[in-house]
Amino acid sequence: MRPSILFVLLGAGRTLSASATGVLTQPLPSGIPITSYPFVPSPSPSSEPPIPGVYPLTSPKNPPSVENSALVPNIAPAWGVAYKKAKAKVATFTLEQKVNITTGVGWQGGRCVGNTPPVGDFPGLCLEDSPLGVIRADFVTAFPAAINAATTWKRSLLRARGVAMGQEHVGKGVNIVLGPMMNLGRIAQAGRNWEGFGADPFLASTGAYETILGLQSAGVQACAKHYINNEQENRRSQSSSNVDDRTQHEIYAAPFLRSVMAGLASVMCSKNLVNGTHACENNSTLNGILKHEFGFQGFVMSEWSGQYSTISAITGLDMTMPGDITFNSGTSYFGANLTAYVQNNTIPEARVDDMATRILAAWYLLGQDSPNYPKTNFNVFQPLDEATNEHVDVQDNHGVLVREIGAASAVLLKNVNGALPFKKPRRLVIIGSDAAPALIAGPNEFSDQGGVDGTLAMGWGSGTAWFTYLISPYEALQARARKDHTSFSWYFDDFNLVGAANAAVQKDVAIVFVQSDSGEEYITVDGNVGDRNNLTAWHNGDALVKAVAAQNKNTIVVVNSVGPVIVDPWIDHPNVTAVVWAGLAGTEAGNALVDILYGDVNPSGRLPYTIAKSPSDYSAQLATGGTGDQILNITYTEGLFIDYRHFDAANIAPRFEFGFGLSYTTFKYTDLSISAVGGSPDQDKSFEANWAAGKPSPQVVGASTALWLHRPAFEVSFTVQNAGKVAGTEIPQLYLHFPPHTGEPPSVLRGFTDVELQPGQAQRVTITLSRYDLSIWDVVSQSWIRSSGSFSLSVGASSRDFRLKGTIPL
Repeated sequence: MRPSILFVLLGAGRTLSASATGVLTQPLPSGIPITSYPFVPSPSPSSEPPIPGVYPLTSPKNPPSVENSALVPNIAPAWGVAYKKAKAKVATFTLEQKVNITTGVGWQGGRCVGNTPPVGDFPGLCLEDSPLGVIRADFVTAFPAAINAATTWKRSLLRARGVAMGQEHVGKGVNIVLGPMMNLGRIAQAGRNWEGFGADPFLASTGAYETILGLQSAGVQACAKHYINNEQENRRSQSSSNVDDRTQHEIYAAPFLRSVMAGLASVMCSKNLVNGTHACENNSTLNGILKHEFGFQGFVMSEWSGQYSTISAITGLDMTMPGDITFNSGTSYFGANLTAYVQNNTIPEARVDDMATRILAAWYLLGQDSPNYPKTNFNVFQPLDEATNEHVDVQDNHGVLVREIGAASAVLLKNVNGALPFKKPRRLVIIGSDAAPALIAGPNEFSDQGGVDGTLAMGWGSGTAWFTYLISPYEALQARARKDHTSFSWYFDDFNLVGAANAAVQKDVAIVFVQSDSGEEYITVDGNVGDRNNLTAWHNGDALVKAVAAQNKNTIVVVNSVGPVIVDPWIDHPNVTAVVWAGLAGTEAGNALVDILYGDVNPSGRLPYTIAKSPSDYSAQLATGGTGDQILNITYTEGLFIDYRHFDAANIAPRFEFGFGLSYTTFKYTDLSISAVGGSPDQDKSFEANWAAGKPSPQVVGASTALWLHRPAFEVSFTVQNAGKVAGTEIPQLYLHFPPHTGEPPSVLRGFTDVELQPGQAQRVTITLSRYDLSIWDVVSQSWIRSSGSFSLSVGASSRDFRLKGTIPL
């Protein structure tokens, strides 16, 4: 049981202010003692001079081109300017004002999901979900979920999506967008996997990096979440993720490291505990990894109600959100308590200076001090209040991008005898409620999408947005059928199997739509408390497919799902001729699907996770149990072996492997070459020599994001040719094979690109590898090291479809 805590209720009208009286005096939930703590600000990470083509001078508003993924942006000078302004501003504030910078105004205390108060001429901040659109605001775009963006395996679309979302948040007057979300798909059933970028740290890191560069180029502050190990919804506030140091660094911290390199403004710590200590007061992960090893210069905010003590200021927390201890309680761990802790010499005022400086520096970094930065023009909590909702339309032409991402993220899993693309079928029937528009009350029928009525285009929870419109498959397919003079019919009853089967009789093609949904734990849908109870298709999907396939020899299945679904009940049925994995495609979902089905776009999506034959094939399962205040211990016994890494190591045959996806054409790979990249700056040569010798690197601030570690060290080049008859895009993937004694998985994704080719066209492709890509985390020296032995690599079309192999010249 947790010790009792004395909460002091503050007076009305001053509920969370820094000057109100009252202080917490009892032991803390985690046992961190209340005593006097010293504080010395971390020095800024060292910055090297700009290097053209390698380390260009960069500001968040002008990031490197997405075409050159090997560039490492040099954002240190921009941070330096922002810090200078922030320190000057903080020097003019009283203690109470500095504390107010760090303390949210409380739940529903402002127009946004989170709000900080104005201090002097600083206007305060609007913090707003979500990672796919401006939550609970009108005239916005519901973008494809991050899992779909990752499924494109296209940096250009990841970046463009970030830019467009950033523009919409800025247009609505948002300062901080609470995204991207980059937790990994350790658990296939985990409720919020769809908010992230898949089950591989390299893919997730790339998704986070490009999204952040895009968001911040538009002028909004990005917030990387949830830091760290928030890998399931069940008991997310009462569970401890117990993770070894190497796994933490190589898997779960990796996307956050890459985010820091993108110039990330803020981080949100998670609600769970990490190795027995709450993530929002975990000195090891916040101060140790994030601020010291990664050299993070932005600020850390709490997950909503994820803070558990005032001493969390010492262990790395900079801002409390939404500000009150429990919603509408009128109490805060910061506010008056933080002021009192400074006044009684428990927390140094220098630490409060650091907290306020970090928050203001992020504001200056994005140029939000400009008088032209839009004011908040909507109200999350009172959307019908005309006085606080100006109904600003920020959609622009973003529907075009949504449709492009939707098509590019469709994964063709099966295609027998050219069943797809369609060639003006004469009689077409669509079957299943997932094809339909929302039949009862429109696409926003359920609060935060906590329910399904019609086609599934996003999951549920705080990671959602309102649909200004939603194009269902029914609408898009009927429009195409009219154009082609196709006889078009539909059947939306998932449970009348006889009716569905009869609807498919004497049709040239029957498309069956199935779905699987999940989301955040504060909403329960059909008994699923955030996490999915199982990996089967919802709404009788498996039986529906089998019933239709029994009557129609050209049955095509479309899957809209938050993550893996077990398809073995019907995948090998001889009448199931094609399967399209459409995911969560956003507001243009139907149109994007039609683009794929009719061949207007050649499918190029690749799976960002493994689809297993059985749920038990995955290395980690949903942890259940625990009651009341008991802490559910979740030990990551699988270590580095999640998703495809586990399938490879255990020699388990997946149904569809990570990185898999078919095309309407074929591609040929030839002429692999691997060469070292020279021209290192003199100041880096000693570090590189030590690394080459297998020696530890120095434990300095920013050691894990240092240029010498991340600049290109090797170039891997090869030729890709379109050997088919139609234009298409191939996604070459590079997998590294570490020496066996390192304990690494058999294959580890370390690079990918996309190449669009006309029939017969060939193109030379280059993917770079850095020393970081070739390193493992050494728990003894606490640094990235190169292991002895031979390193080989494979290039191919998936994690199990290798076309070329070579050895790295080390």
